[in-house]
Amino acid sequence: MTTEAPSARARSAATRERLIDAAVEAFAQKGFAATTTRDIASRAGMSPAAVYVHHATKEDLLFEVSRRGHLDALAIIREADAEGTTPLERVRSMVAAFSRWHAVNSRVGRIVQYEFDALTPDHRQAIAGYRRDIERQMQRALESGVADGDFDVADIKGTALAVLSLSIDLVRWYSPGGSITPDDLATLHSELAARMVVRH
Repeated sequence: MTTEAPSARARSAATRERLIDAAVEAFAQKGFAATTTRDIASRAGMSPAAVYVHHATKEDLLFEVSRRGHLDALAIIREADAEGTTPLERVRSMVAAFSRWHAVNSRVGRIVQYEFDALTPDHRQAIAGYRRDIERQMQRALESGVADGDFDVADIKGTALAVLSLSIDLVRWYSPGGSITPDDLATLHSELAARMVVRH
């Protein structure tokens, strides 16, 4: 029995994935502005011209990395929210999952959070929409806690941003393989978030 050669579509998809992986590596190490298409192509084992066959510009690659990162994070947040049965459990679960995701995916998280201004206006608008979806997920849990009388939160939007920032900010300093694990951060940040919102 012979194995069929991969289709042209499958080969193209695999090449796109190689380029995205190479872009993540390059952007995380050098920053978007200092990265060239030659850098990305070299890391992917391709010629610079081949990059443009699959991605029109370097910024298109950045947008795809950012789009995927935000969609992954949003899916994690929604799944974690569904696991909680009370507003406090929902907040703790979302913060723990969000922090764990940022720690495990710290390179992507750093790119997603700190290269936003390098996107085109249309792409920034699309990414901003995903960010609002993430924020609204947390806002709804906070609103439920306030309505139940369990949370002391005067500013729902501001508190949602502050709670989510516990997770987002870790990409500035977190180093995989160090003494602090993703689970350590998940536990710490979920406890801090609870202290920020619970009525005392």
